[in-house]
Amino acid sequence: MAVPQIPMAMNDTGMSPQPPSQPLYQKEPGMALFTMLCIILLISWRWSVNKLVSRAVSYMLDTVPKKFRAWTYLLDGPGLIQQGFDRSNGAPYEIVAPDVRYVFVSSKEQVMELDRAPDTTLSLQAASKQMLQPIYTMHGFNWFDRRGTEGVGFVRALRVRHSPVYPTIVKLVVMSNAISFFGKELGTNEKFLISALDYVEETLMCAEIVKLLPKKLAPLIARRLTCQKAIYDALIPIATERCEERERAKLGHPVPKHWIMETAPRQKPWTPKRIVHELIAIWFGSVHALSTTITFAIQDLCLHPEYAKPLRDEAERMYAEFEKTGQGLPLLDSFLKESARLTPVESMSMRRAATQPFTFADGTKLAVGDWACTPVRAIMQSAEYYPSPLEFNGFRFARPDNLPSTGAPGQNFNFVQPEPSKLVDVSQAWHVWGMGRMACPGRYYAVAVMKVIMSQIIMNYNCHLVDPDASRWFTWRSTMLPKKDTMVVFTETKH
Repeated sequence: MAVPQIPMAMNDTGMSPQPPSQPLYQKEPGMALFTMLCIILLISWRWSVNKLVSRAVSYMLDTVPKKFRAWTYLLDGPGLIQQGFDRSNGAPYEIVAPDVRYVFVSSKEQVMELDRAPDTTLSLQAASKQMLQPIYTMHGFNWFDRRGTEGVGFVRALRVRHSPVYPTIVKLVVMSNAISFFGKELGTNEKFLISALDYVEETLMCAEIVKLLPKKLAPLIARRLTCQKAIYDALIPIATERCEERERAKLGHPVPKHWIMETAPRQKPWTPKRIVHELIAIWFGSVHALSTTITFAIQDLCLHPEYAKPLRDEAERMYAEFEKTGQGLPLLDSFLKESARLTPVESMSMRRAATQPFTFADGTKLAVGDWACTPVRAIMQSAEYYPSPLEFNGFRFARPDNLPSTGAPGQNFNFVQPEPSKLVDVSQAWHVWGMGRMACPGRYYAVAVMKVIMSQIIMNYNCHLVDPDASRWFTWRSTMLPKKDTMVVFTETKH
């Protein structure tokens, strides 16, 4: 039977359409497989890209804020440390800076752990080395990571009525320290004093730049420091003479005693170069901390003038005896301590850099290069240790029997601490000088200098801030620094 022919319709062109072709998979099985493989690869590629993009976005969302926070630490270190303390409820917490990770501990148990940790694992020296970059800022002083491996002119200086208080106090501290450290010959040498004055600021700036820039650029920055060479060149002859005296003393010759030689190691005596390096390091620390603390104390005296009279009365009664013994002036001691509590130079203390991995008893870990420290400012302003912690009470640390018996109406000199204490003390609530076996041994000298300068100002001047409402300090990392343009009017008292 013949198959009937089906007539084909014409298309729009007037031509018959072509019969439908065979499916691709019937005609080209290899091409079909290739196409399917391309589709699978395309889907896989898009999935991988999406995954990579997702990971990149997640990394940015996680990392960028951390990096940003690390850099904000430079400008708001005290604030970030305080926030961490407030949220931690006594537990350890971390803050990451651009160049180091800090782990803060504040409980009594962990502060004791920090103090007991061996120098070979948690090192104060290594932390100080990282802070100050002495190889660049102290004439090549590359100290080891482990410890042990090796009243003039005040009235004249304040004769200016409107005085930028911080630069003025720095000059007074430099003059006092120069005579105490090096004797009157260098202490009255104007060229040396200018270099010694500028050196502190140069060191602070250079150390910060070196920490944040690539190490290859560090020598270029160090060459800009001219003061350190001037100080080194002035001190080398003195140190050489001291070493010669040390050798003569071994032969039984009488020689004068000098504090730097008395405290130097006996078994491995220091060379003149090493002695100068030690003096430069001590010089920086004493000038920086003393001038900042005294400046804030003067500002507090201006803001709380009700303390001027009892402090002046005490100084006039007791200063002569204080000059002889270095003891006394308890009201001034308390006033200085309260000022340092509310406006401390530093917001961290007990710095230790991990030279080996370390783990606290609760499991908190430190990697090599991390720091462990205590949030000293937050602790000193905690209600756990200080009643009315943010209120200035200049005599809160004094003994009740030392408090003024009378005062003007509205003055409150009541004792508010559970027990009296001194500025030189160290305790769980007072880490200004560190803690335990590495508490600062120079704190007795520092407090004596503070009392000398403050007493001279209190006895001879009334003072007030030109603009009491103006901002008086700025912060960098964990440090609070007085602004140079804060003006104080000093008016001579009438005797």
